[in-house]
This record gives sequence, structure tokens and C-alpha cells, in this order.
Amino acid sequence: MSKFYVGRWSPVAMSFKMPEDFMQKISALADKTDEIVPKVLEAGGEVVLEAVRGGLHSVLSGESTGELESSLGLSPVRLDRNGNPNVKVGFDEPRSDGKSNAMLANVLEHGKHNQPPRPFLKAAKAASKGPATEAMIAKLDEEIAKL
Repeated sequence: MSKFYVGRWSPVAMSFKMPEDFMQKISALADKTDEIVPKVLEAGGEVVLEAVRGGLHSVLSGESTGELESSLGLSPVRLDRNGNPNVKVGFDEPRSDGKSNAMLANVLEHGKHNQPPRPFLKAAKAASKGPATEAMIAKLDEEIAKL
């Protein structure tokens, strides 16, 4: 039973019954959370990955070996230190020449004393925020519809 308080001192109690099929879906969702959440996060992560990949490709020169681009990927879903599941878009390490892909991406993003910045991460983050959220919502709706 849910209680709603109207005015300052007059409590009014109301109760309502949820449709049975909705309650079954909510119950099934709780049982399958560990299965559904990774799928939802991966759907959003794929959108962000493609935005980063496109941005990286646009800032790399024709002299690029392609190693940085090919090392870009999506991590598996993992729990962070607070117990929240997440995925990360990042670079595999190390490169064949021993340098760090993350360091090279950082130099591209922020520049250095003799190299102007060529940001791609910030733009990809901004461009993919809405579409990634939409992809996650669509995947969640799809998974709920399967219940």
C-alpha cells in the first residue's frame, strides 16, 4: 500500500494494484538482473566505441600504422570498487614497439610542446551520450519484452 499525504496535516491513504503481467515482468527482471545489465551496458558501450573509433580515425594522419586504431576496444562488464557494473572503452596494451597506446592517445587528445592537440575523446563522449543512452534503453526494453 502506498500513502500519499495531501496538505500539511491530513494523511490520505491510497492503495492500488498493479496489473499481474507487469508484476510478473518486474519479478522476472529482478531474477535476471545479472543477465540483463551486461547486455544493456554493452549496447551503450558499442555506441561509444564507434564514436571514439570514428573520432580517432579522423584525427590520425595517413602515416598511421593503424596499431592504435586496432587496439581500441570495449572491456567486459566488470564491477567497480563500489559494486556498480560498468564497461570501458580503451586501448589494449602494450604496443609492438613497447610504447603505451594510452599515452599516445593522451598526446593526440591534449598535444605536447611540439604537437598541437587533436582531440577525439571529448568530442566522441559528447556526440555519443544521447545515442548510447537510447541504445541502452532500447536494449532494456527488448530484454523486458522477452520476459
